[in-house]
Amino acid sequence: MTISVFLLDDHEIVRRGLAQLLGMEDDIEIVGEAGTAAQALARVPALRPDVALLDVRLPDGDGVSVCRDLRSAVVPPPACLMLTSYSDDEALFGAIMAGAAGYLLKQVAGVDLVGAVRTVADGGSLLDPRATAAVLQRLRTGGSDADPRYDTLSPQEQRILGLVADGLTNRQIGATLHLAEKTVKNYVSSILHKLGFSRRTEAAVYAVERRHGH
Repeated sequence: MTISVFLLDDHEIVRRGLAQLLGMEDDIEIVGEAGTAAQALARVPALRPDVALLDVRLPDGDGVSVCRDLRSAVVPPPACLMLTSYSDDEALFGAIMAGAAGYLLKQVAGVDLVGAVRTVADGGSLLDPRATAAVLQRLRTGGSDADPRYDTLSPQEQRILGLVADGLTNRQIGATLHLAEKTVKNYVSSILHKLGFSRRTEAAVYAVERRHGH
């Protein structure tokens, strides 16, 4: 049985490398690829791949949101494997919440990536048991954690809200996350809108209270 795979990564070289690596296997076929979240959401439903390899960081969004959208829009939903270049608890938390089947660092060896694709295509999970346990613990503690407004924020917005709570300016946040100051301003506006606040200080107080509510 052939496993159909869709690739989402904004770096063409990475996509080519993944396609070449996976395409050498007799039981794996690359059925499509995309460089942005929008392209992936437009193409995947028609292709209905068994597995979607999704880059966590994208120019127009993030792979976690794409995973969540695909799993609700495509029947049967693809098994989503998240690919990231750095280990990040928040992204992992988001991936598990979005129903991802696995989470791999881009430094993964080729043979491990091939094995991962086969595992999730077969219905298996590649999430670190300790990480999954930590996420479930966060869900169980409830309280200030279980705020539906906070859950509407993307992982990037949650990161930026944390930096707002640390007292950083938009320029400092931009420097920290390698984003343009204008981009940060747009993110902050989106955060305020989603949380129902009109002022930045309200969002900062809210974020600090959430931290201490843990």
